[in-house]
Amino acid sequence: MYFLINRFLRILRYCLLATCALPLTPLQAMATPLPSLEQRLSYVEAMLHNDDPTSTGIAPMASPWHTGWMMVAAVLVFFMVLPGLALFYGGLVRQKNVLSILATCFGIAGVVTILWWACGYSLVFGHNFNSPFLGGSEYFFLQGVTSLPNTHYAYWIAQNIFCIYELAFAIITPTLIFGASAERMKFLAVLLYTLLWMFSIYFPLAHMVWGDNGLFNGLLNPDAWMPALDFAGGTVVHMSSGISSLVLCIILGKRLGYGKEPMMPHSLVLTVVGAGILWIGWYGFNAGSALAVDSVAMNAFMTTTLAAGTGCLTWPTMEFLFRGKPSVLGFCSGAVAGLVVVTPAAGFINSTGAVSLGCVAGIIPYFACTTFKKIFRYDDALDSFGIHGVGGTIGALLTGLFATPAVNAHLISPVTMHNGLEQALRNKTIWLIQAKALGISLCYVVIASLIVTHLVGFLMTLRAEQEDESQGLDISEHGEEGYTMNG
Repeated sequence: MYFLINRFLRILRYCLLATCALPLTPLQAMATPLPSLEQRLSYVEAMLHNDDPTSTGIAPMASPWHTGWMMVAAVLVFFMVLPGLALFYGGLVRQKNVLSILATCFGIAGVVTILWWACGYSLVFGHNFNSPFLGGSEYFFLQGVTSLPNTHYAYWIAQNIFCIYELAFAIITPTLIFGASAERMKFLAVLLYTLLWMFSIYFPLAHMVWGDNGLFNGLLNPDAWMPALDFAGGTVVHMSSGISSLVLCIILGKRLGYGKEPMMPHSLVLTVVGAGILWIGWYGFNAGSALAVDSVAMNAFMTTTLAAGTGCLTWPTMEFLFRGKPSVLGFCSGAVAGLVVVTPAAGFINSTGAVSLGCVAGIIPYFACTTFKKIFRYDDALDSFGIHGVGGTIGALLTGLFATPAVNAHLISPVTMHNGLEQALRNKTIWLIQAKALGISLCYVVIASLIVTHLVGFLMTLRAEQEDESQGLDISEHGEEGYTMNG
């Protein structure tokens, strides 16, 4: 009986391989010797476990289930921007500026998509520059980006799907910046700022953190100068955008009437809907960053949920303790803060670490958005710095305290042994590496943001005229109104 069951499983695995294999042309079939049954079975096992199939002697190709999940994950991340972030930010501004937020999200999506096609993907994930700061030029205009895997990053997903998935990250990152400068920045200045910011900050920082020879890539680069961890973008996405948003809003100055007249959100209903979409989309953001359907993705799915739920409760609890009432906006802010803080850690921590990060997310960003902002009197309109800048930085730092190889076996590998990450894990000093990498990244982002902001200001007017700002950017910048009354 055991022999029959074992034989059945072997045949089943063979059938699975047959469904995944790309058919050979007659000429290829004649020229290429067929792999043995043992090679095929080993290949299927490598596919199921998201392992390197090189030893099987069969070249890797896109797996339907791994690639299918990444297509879903990419859609979820796009869903975060349009409509998620658009509704979340749109509900927080005054009625006269709601369309300006929606235009910002769509405009950035268009600009970044063209940049990604022309050179962005190559500058982040290319190789021929042989540089820890920028990738290469071999994928300019997406030449060579086909349905075959880019095995530098993933063995089992099509490179064109990997490219589009990473495009979604590239779109949402600069969009986060303009929550701080909402209701007062000219639309053309937003687009030019985005263009310059992508080249000066996002492309190099993303390669340094995620490129397989990147300066800070502790998992893939055996020669990483600072072998840090960033699973889904705590440094690349949230810290970078949050710090840049603070620089931008300080240079722009406060909104007209800030601190003298109420500037309440015009529709918390839109904000709640947007926050819910962000939460749902974040599963693509975090679980998708495993780049496969495996145990790491499943763990990231769990930790994302736990951190978001904990933050969702902790933030309004702080409001109740200090203000007497938990607000609906507090629930939304806490959930988003929990998602931000867990992002760099999701694939490296266990459930206890996720709950701990959720608690931190509901406390420190809360004070950053209330007490800290009042003390320093800057006008971060939608708390981009308080939630994303502070939350992303804290999450990246705490990743070093809670990361465990019991969750992610890739933390112990020949790569991490060579670059010192494994030793730091055993000595419990990863947090120190994280702190150093964050410090360097933060200084770079601040300096580059100052240069970009002043350069845009030199080339064109950054801020809307007082009359236009008073009237609202919907009319002055776009000639439309978000809400009209009939009759």
